[in-house]
Amino acid sequence: MASLTTSVAQRRRAGRRPTIHDVAEAAGVSKSAVSLAIRNQRGVSEATREHILQVAQELGYRSNVWARSLVQGRTGLIGILLQDLGNSYHRDVTAGVEDAAVANDLRLVIGHGRRDAKRLQGELDSLLALGVEGVVIVSSWVPPQYLERIGRRVPLVVVGRLPHRVPGVDTVANRDEEGAKQAVEHLIGLGHTRIAHLTGSARPAAMHRRGAFSEVMRRTFPDVDPQVEGPEQLEAAIKYLVFQIQQEKGAPTAVFTQNDRVAADLVGACLDAGLNLPEQLSIVGYDNSSVCQMLRPQLTTVDQPRARMGELALEMLRERIAGRTDDKHITIAPKLVVRDSTAAPRG
Repeated sequence: MASLTTSVAQRRRAGRRPTIHDVAEAAGVSKSAVSLAIRNQRGVSEATREHILQVAQELGYRSNVWARSLVQGRTGLIGILLQDLGNSYHRDVTAGVEDAAVANDLRLVIGHGRRDAKRLQGELDSLLALGVEGVVIVSSWVPPQYLERIGRRVPLVVVGRLPHRVPGVDTVANRDEEGAKQAVEHLIGLGHTRIAHLTGSARPAAMHRRGAFSEVMRRTFPDVDPQVEGPEQLEAAIKYLVFQIQQEKGAPTAVFTQNDRVAADLVGACLDAGLNLPEQLSIVGYDNSSVCQMLRPQLTTVDQPRARMGELALEMLRERIAGRTDDKHITIAPKLVVRDSTAAPRG
């Protein structure tokens, strides 16, 4: 290339990655001029900027983000820690965080806990080692005492329910009790009286949904104990529900599940057993994840505005980075989405 000096061209042929010094030498300008041009800052003419950028492109120069962060004291990196990358709820929240990050010229680094509490903590440590300016945690599995300790070092926002509020840590969640109430009242409104709740977790969000289910059932049917299956042996609980429907007269005619993932497992077990849905069993899930419209029948569920929760989490994180010190806890109202998996009881 005619614009490259002999020494710069030789170094490039040697396989060394070009530096800001090489760009300055080839362009015939100072290092500070190159820095101003690359960062699109004032201090060089437009003609000089274009010349420098052209030379940088010819050399294959790429700005060193890490070196620049040492000078500026910022990395522009935001960590997002996921409990389960295979869970569409977590993916949807992440998409919301990502959209908000792009709009604010920030980059995401993802840590995946693989449904393991110890791994989650290790991934959080790894994110901090990369120099993230804050972390959005899509999990309630990180111990509160650990969150409090990390929250003193970098801003943290948890998407989901914690066992209790942690000083210095913000949260955004949906109103689990309200969502569960909508689900159960929908089934009661269709005429169901024998309604079971199927849960696979003892975490805070699941327990709030379970509590609301039991409260509505006791208020509506005071002489009947609410039927709750799980959480310790979820697979066995699903098999037992299917057995009841096949063999027992007083079996549940409707089930409200902890989330869509559990609902999908129940739908599969029912279809494998030859049951007709929703004629023999109405099912309501929770989350309104992508699986709902893949199932047949399509799943009635409670919608959590997952993308919006992710956007809010990043907004709260940016406020913390900018200097906010007071804790903030936001809850969002869920909404029932009625599809084909619920109907009036047969007979």
